[in-house]
Amino acid sequence: MADDGAQRTLSRVTEIGRVATRHGFGYVLDRRRASDGEPDADRGRRLREMLDELGPTFVKFGQLLSTRPDVVPPDIIVELRKLQDDVSPVPIQDVERVVHAELGLTIEQAFLDFEEQPIAAASIGQVHRATLPNDVHVVVKVQRPNAARQIESDLRLMASAARVARERVRQLDFIDAGELVEEFGRSIRLELDYQQEARNAETFRRNFAGDERVAVPRVWWRYTTSRLLTLDRLEGTHIRDLELDTWPDEDRRALAHTLTDAWMTMIFRHAFFHGDPHPSNILQLEDGRLGLIDFGLAGRLTDMDMARLTRLFVDAATENVGALPRRLADLGVRYPRDREEELRSRLEELYYRYYGSRLSDIDPIEAIREGLSLIYAMNLRLPTRFVILDKAIATLGSVAAEVYPDFNVFEVARPYARQLISERFSPRRVAIQARGEVQDLAEIALEVPRQVHDILNELRDGELEVKISNPGIDDLAHHMDVSVNRIAVALVILGGLVGSSLIGVLASKGPHLLGLHLISVVGFVLSGVFGVWLLWGVFRSGRL
Repeated sequence: MADDGAQRTLSRVTEIGRVATRHGFGYVLDRRRASDGEPDADRGRRLREMLDELGPTFVKFGQLLSTRPDVVPPDIIVELRKLQDDVSPVPIQDVERVVHAELGLTIEQAFLDFEEQPIAAASIGQVHRATLPNDVHVVVKVQRPNAARQIESDLRLMASAARVARERVRQLDFIDAGELVEEFGRSIRLELDYQQEARNAETFRRNFAGDERVAVPRVWWRYTTSRLLTLDRLEGTHIRDLELDTWPDEDRRALAHTLTDAWMTMIFRHAFFHGDPHPSNILQLEDGRLGLIDFGLAGRLTDMDMARLTRLFVDAATENVGALPRRLADLGVRYPRDREEELRSRLEELYYRYYGSRLSDIDPIEAIREGLSLIYAMNLRLPTRFVILDKAIATLGSVAAEVYPDFNVFEVARPYARQLISERFSPRRVAIQARGEVQDLAEIALEVPRQVHDILNELRDGELEVKISNPGIDDLAHHMDVSVNRIAVALVILGGLVGSSLIGVLASKGPHLLGLHLISVVGFVLSGVFGVWLLWGVFRSGRL
């Protein structure tokens, strides 16, 4: 069984190498590191096509990369956002096995009707129309039988590939591949838990209860597990399938406004938002409402996040551009401290390019694209919740522009931002914040004497320690250890060769082999073995 697993892994590695070579990344397999001078004008397209050919797990990894403007250049993001997670459906027999394993019932026992042909299929699961015993029409999302095992296998391969890329692929220096693979692993393992998606759906349904613009399907928990998700069926047309060319302009504008207004409500009022407003995840229902589906990716903003966003808006509105880097740092955005002045200068340049312009004159897509370029150029690091927010707003802007090309997302967002500012600076809110800050300061003041006492005790007892961290010192020590070990082995080899030569020349008595003393022959053989071992280690490291 272990041999079969090893054989499958070897076969998969071979396939990855073959595909990488076909798409111009063959130098990954070389011992040398790719040079800076190699052409990379079409690297985004080649990377997208390579991931697409490698299969669903790699496609989803590419989709993750497309949400990371802090580590991926804009030209790569544009290409990776074209990736589609479409795969062939699994047979109905596999679906039946999953349903029986999760519910303890056959499909016939659990549902009055269950359509064999899925209405959608992706890398992790597929969706079927069905009818519950109470005659309610639902959709059932069924996880593929071997999805978890295949994903774990691909994650191990991706981790190995990330290590190789870090050492040898100059053209992929724009990302920390290992860190991204780890983040991808955490993200996709969450997607494997359908109960988490069900909880997200419940939250959205509760938030939009009574809202006449948006419909969120109900979760049927009796028919929902970690590998099975059952929701009310929403009858309507996907935004991607609407024949918008036949719509009058006022209807298209109204749809774009409703779409944007719904997401602004999620972000500014609910602080819990759908992370993927893709046209495939939004329905135009028969009653005119928008229907939301696919709740696997959701973002949440804390009350502190909203307060800090408010300060950012206030500074932007009052032309206090110099404070913007500090406001971004408060939000968890990380940037090299030695480039703070450069960041301030770039922000001022971007700010005054649009300051004073009417919102109707600003191209939202271009403004977002310039923001992404700034994020990457300055090597900013965004917290995950803001990465999801960035993706949601960028996708929303693109979808709204497709629905109505002259639509401006910022015009819808403006009243929400104003309301957020007014609420955050209302007398009641200010009083609550002041009381909380006074309590925090009082707790700090009470802790100071105890902390000083502890420090003095440690100083008196000689237990006070000061730790200095240097991120590069561990790698340096490792490389020094390797170098010293190689020098030691080389000296042993040299000593063996010299000693064997002397014995061969001076020793005349005792057993001989090939005209040399036997001890001399043994010394030469051992020195040769050690020499080959040393050369093999050097070649494996890729550094001569």
